[in-house]
Amino acid sequence: MSAYGTRWKGQWALVTGASSGIGQAIATELAASGVDLVLTARRLERLREFATKLNTKVEIIDADLEYPDAPRRIFDFTEGKGIQPALLVNNAGFGEFGEFRDLNPARQTAMVQVNCAAVVAMTHLYLPGMVERRQGDILIVASTASFQAVPYQITYAATKAFDLIFAEGLAEEVKRFGVRVCALCPGHTQSEFHEVANEPIPKQMTVHTAQYVAQTGLKALAAGKHYVICGVGNRLGMELQRLAPRRVVTAISERLFRPASARP
Repeated sequence: MSAYGTRWKGQWALVTGASSGIGQAIATELAASGVDLVLTARRLERLREFATKLNTKVEIIDADLEYPDAPRRIFDFTEGKGIQPALLVNNAGFGEFGEFRDLNPARQTAMVQVNCAAVVAMTHLYLPGMVERRQGDILIVASTASFQAVPYQITYAATKAFDLIFAEGLAEEVKRFGVRVCALCPGHTQSEFHEVANEPIPKQMTVHTAQYVAQTGLKALAAGKHYVICGVGNRLGMELQRLAPRRVVTAISERLFRPASARP
């Protein structure tokens, strides 16, 4: 039995963005540890197909977190089923790569809705019950982009910085109630994320599996950490960049991620 599985075994976990990538990997890890699951994402058929592969109780609800009413729909669904999740995984999110002036502004504001507003709403709905029960955990998927500005991904990095600060502050606020909150900060990960974001991965970057990221996040949450960075290289990089002026770090990022099509 895994170190994190014993904490939630026989209880319910709710995972957003569970139809692919890190969300699916987290759900797989939890199911293997005897955790029952509520899975939500936009793509109902993919959720249904995925649910058939899990050897645990599974409830699914399709919900698009771009819409402000989606968190309440999910909450009402679990309430109607009599489910009180012991673990909330705020994983749903997306990014977009390119020069900001060329990107669709509606897509940028939708990103803020999914990556930030929905995280706040979902957490606000489920946290009171956890505090009342003096038990519960919340994992918020942030990013290594949380730690600095990232040109050509500026809205995404800003949303993930929000997620990190939100998680760290909340973790300190609710720890006296027996509730744990942790921000999971992966780097580049094998998933659909980069394809959807139209983001190339620089050759020098380490790419982790979604399974590794999932295991790292769940272990850190169970251990009571307020945030965790995936991978030794990423952790070292985040520490080293603190020694450099922020403008220098941003300038390096700009050269690293500048698309070939960028106009002068």
